Amino acid sequence: MSVLDNSTIQHFSLPGLVHQTLASHKDGLQNTEVWMQTVEPGGETPVHYHDCEEVIVIIRGSGQLSIDGKVIEFGPNSTLIIPPDIVHQLANSGTEEIILIASFSSTPTKVFTPDGEELVLPWQI
Repeated sequence: MSVLDNSTIQHFSLPGLVHQTLASHKDGLQNTEVWMQTVEPGGETPVHYHDCEEVIVIIRGSGQLSIDGKVIEFGPNSTLIIPPDIVHQLANSGTEEIILIASFSSTPTKVFTPDGEELVLPWQI
């Protein structure tokens, strides 16, 4: 068992997005990875997919999830469930930052471009 102080976990940035990996294989997990992200108004994730399940809990903010050819609106206190191998993108269409917690059924969590190439993000190096 571990208790981690989230304020000491390294932050990584992409344009409009701040990321922390809260728990992963580096912490002894075998099947789960947990991320916390902040997405600024107008910010978005890259268009991507994972080869594992993803569950995103929206703590604060609102936006749009583009998934499987559809655009779905969400607000705070929402849970987004994304099956493996489905191309998606999360965008902040609101006026305040989105704060989210994402959990994955695999660690390390791999991220792929829509054409299947692995997308190496700063927190994966």
